[in-house]
Amino acid sequence: MPEVRSPLSRAGLAGVVFLFILQGAPVFADPAGAKPSYYEIDAQPLAHALMAYSEQSKIVIVVPSGILEGKTSHRVKGRLNHEAALTMLLKGTGLEVEKLDNGALTLQQSTPEAVELPPPPPPVPVGEPKPSPLNIPMVPETEIEEGPSTQDTVVVTGVRGAPRSVTDSPTPIDVLTYQDMQQGSSTGIYGSFRYLIPSFNLPTRGGGGTASIIASGGMRGLNPDHTLVLVNGKRRHKTALINSVSSLYNGAAGADFNMLPSSAISRVEVLRDGAAAQYGSDAIAGVINIILKDDPDDGDLSISAGQNFDRNDGEFFTVSAGNGISIGQSGSLNLFYNFMSREESNRAVPISDRVNLYPLLEGGARDPREATIDRMITQNYGAFPQISHIFGGNFSYDFADMEFYSFGTYGFRKSELNWSFRAPNRIVSLPEVYPDGFRPRLVIEEDDFELVAGFRGESANGWAWDVSSGFGTDITDWKNTNGLNASLGPSSPTQFNIGHLISSEWVNALDVTKLQELYRAGAIQVSFGLQHRLERYEIEEGEEASWIAGDYVRPEGQPFAGELLPPGAQATPGFRPDDSGAIRRTNLSAYGELGWSLSENLFLNAALRYEDFDDAAGDEIIYKAGGRYAVTDWLTLRGSFNTGFRAPSLAQQAYASTTSQFRDLDGDGEAELLLLKNLPVNSVAARALGASPLQPETSRNTSFGFALTPNSNLSVTVDAYQIDLDDRIVVTSTFSPLDTRLSADGITTIGDQIQALLVANELSPGISGQYYTNAIDTRTRGLDIVATYRAHTEYGSFRFIGGFNRNETDIRRIVENPPELEALGGIDIFDRSKRAALTDTIPDSKISLGVGWEYGPFKTTFRTTRFGRYMVRNATNPDEDYDVDPEWIADLEIGYALSENFTVYAGANNLLNTYPEQINEPSEINGSNMYNTFAPFGFTGGNWFVRGAFHW
Repeated sequence: MPEVRSPLSRAGLAGVVFLFILQGAPVFADPAGAKPSYYEIDAQPLAHALMAYSEQSKIVIVVPSGILEGKTSHRVKGRLNHEAALTMLLKGTGLEVEKLDNGALTLQQSTPEAVELPPPPPPVPVGEPKPSPLNIPMVPETEIEEGPSTQDTVVVTGVRGAPRSVTDSPTPIDVLTYQDMQQGSSTGIYGSFRYLIPSFNLPTRGGGGTASIIASGGMRGLNPDHTLVLVNGKRRHKTALINSVSSLYNGAAGADFNMLPSSAISRVEVLRDGAAAQYGSDAIAGVINIILKDDPDDGDLSISAGQNFDRNDGEFFTVSAGNGISIGQSGSLNLFYNFMSREESNRAVPISDRVNLYPLLEGGARDPREATIDRMITQNYGAFPQISHIFGGNFSYDFADMEFYSFGTYGFRKSELNWSFRAPNRIVSLPEVYPDGFRPRLVIEEDDFELVAGFRGESANGWAWDVSSGFGTDITDWKNTNGLNASLGPSSPTQFNIGHLISSEWVNALDVTKLQELYRAGAIQVSFGLQHRLERYEIEEGEEASWIAGDYVRPEGQPFAGELLPPGAQATPGFRPDDSGAIRRTNLSAYGELGWSLSENLFLNAALRYEDFDDAAGDEIIYKAGGRYAVTDWLTLRGSFNTGFRAPSLAQQAYASTTSQFRDLDGDGEAELLLLKNLPVNSVAARALGASPLQPETSRNTSFGFALTPNSNLSVTVDAYQIDLDDRIVVTSTFSPLDTRLSADGITTIGDQIQALLVANELSPGISGQYYTNAIDTRTRGLDIVATYRAHTEYGSFRFIGGFNRNETDIRRIVENPPELEALGGIDIFDRSKRAALTDTIPDSKISLGVGWEYGPFKTTFRTTRFGRYMVRNATNPDEDYDVDPEWIADLEIGYALSENFTVYAGANNLLNTYPEQINEPSEINGSNMYNTFAPFGFTGGNWFVRGAFHW
């Protein structure tokens, strides 16, 4: 077969042939009586659209060289005959179709002599470009048999208007397919992001509590809530579970990806650049846009199972299913379901039999039960058990002059968090209730719901419009089981209703866009829109027994006789009446965006946005300017500058909860169990410690890079960035009565003064406090490199992927201590460990290398990732700091197609069973703490899996 070059090539030939042979011989024209086919082709560069048309129709199209330059297709969707679909595709391009003698089709400029095809049905509106179900609609430069090129993947995120290819985008974008994300995460798609996105960091556990449920990750060194999450281009609601018991990302409350059915995902587009002016606040680090499947002829079912190599724990089982159906002549409905079950894993070891767990007997003798008690007292040093059911749907229907669309999800998830063991000799363990000690358990049940609906169409003069409304909510029900409120004595309940956290958002939006040709000055895409957002965050109090302070004292003859006991349900006291309540706010925003294609080589874009909140966040004007310039056919430069604005989340303003944590407060290397309360900034206790109302964060983001495409199979992008983030919201140091450091006068301990201050302001004795505050300004600098290469040989097809990120964050300013803290002396509002969580505790680099190989029925994917060095700092004592060396992690998946539709896979994540560097000997108290919890690949070793995938 002679070489076939792209119609986009400037060299050009006399003609170009697009030939797709998907099943059997190609069809050259509509056969007599042929039934209409379902088409789904986005508005995009015409060459790309014709490729998609040929693939879906199996028709040869002969295209004269240069005729497609600068032309954009119309959108086609619905069940149509081949000629009507092609006529609709070419609307407004000035091209017509002519049939050749052999039945093939060719294109020519519109002339009276052109063959007149049957009139198509009314045009389908373009609207805000809706993603195609095709993963890679590309134009090859070499023979078709060699497969699609790597650089022409079409994306709809980053610039409004017609879709663009990855390398044509003025900002860096990664595209992840559903197949990409299936490998690398045992129980959810979110985990695969840590391997597929160069600058994405996702610790397996950034701490305890809810931080281990929502698995928060950040991009480009920032927090999860600095990245805006979209679904089909619409804002996704946030989770109610704020990161409160964590070292990394404390205070962040972003969208929860694991509440989306993975079976619904066609692809994920990751914009690694500030885009707050385009898409709204929260897009300081970038945008993650999840594109849902919408092919009515598509269906799949996947079932997987596996477990950890070590201890045979962490068993998981998942089911992922989806199916599309046609609705009438121009509608489609896709339904999705995901089930996930994961058992706990634990890497603690039994404690020494020399450690006493029971009170000593009279005379100092050991209790004989010491010889029989289970000394594996820690069972939560790993992953927690979880089960979820996630449902989803995606619907659209074309009317005569507009399209109605709707999509939504519902998820139920149950998570169990086992807290630290309360030994029989601890003050909180009552022998009358738990003679052998107890382990409190927090059970959180979530109901997560979102529904979006809208209409889109196109006016007679070419303005594409999209009006939509969406509501999302996350409702969490907290229960403390196997618990105890020791202050109530032996009559205390052992199960408690802790309360509810509820977060909801209602978003209404109007988006309008039009591509306008300019006389001798290219074309300009004009876009503008309005958005209304109503947010609400609510805390519902728990039952009284879960938080009340009783007056029970230990009787004579027991340890701690005569002492008052700690109040509230152990590990997780309930939300108190003064913690409960609801806050809400309204946000109004308006934006305008211009994308100017001055020539084939030069593109400039600019955006301006006005945000107005009706609370203390106030209003702000933010902007973005950027562009790309094609120096040659294979080298493109791109860059941008933008400002950002993120109002404090309602959760950061209102969240109040008390949990038990082990903390090393005095820097002696020994952690102590304390009750830690997150204080709302407007509470009496927080104000007594110097809290003030939260202010918005503001940012300045600069990015510059280039894309290399020396041939159709190789693509390399390099992007450097700098993000200045001012008034960053962080959690303060822990202010604790257990702090034994001496105060400024050298007479009393700091802890004594803190306790007196907190008790005088409505807190129970023994409770520590912290709050959120605008404490620092940071500067983050980094470099992203992404390379892909495809090779098609007699030994199969190969796809090579490489990624590199280098990232560092510096603190440029720390707010001065408020007078209330300055009076205590010897205490910082933002201590060393909190600073390090932003600057040192995220790996400084990441290298990802992968290869995919397909040969006949065999499919193999191998990936290795190097996570760079990071450091963990003690709050007060530098001698307790430690560094963690880099580690390489390998993943392998092997598949075999038993039939055209059914493939089986087997493989391993963390194939070499790598653990993070051990930093401590197992603690004598709890048998854990050998590894830190910040390792991106976890600390439970590798796991194996098997999976069967059926597609129809």
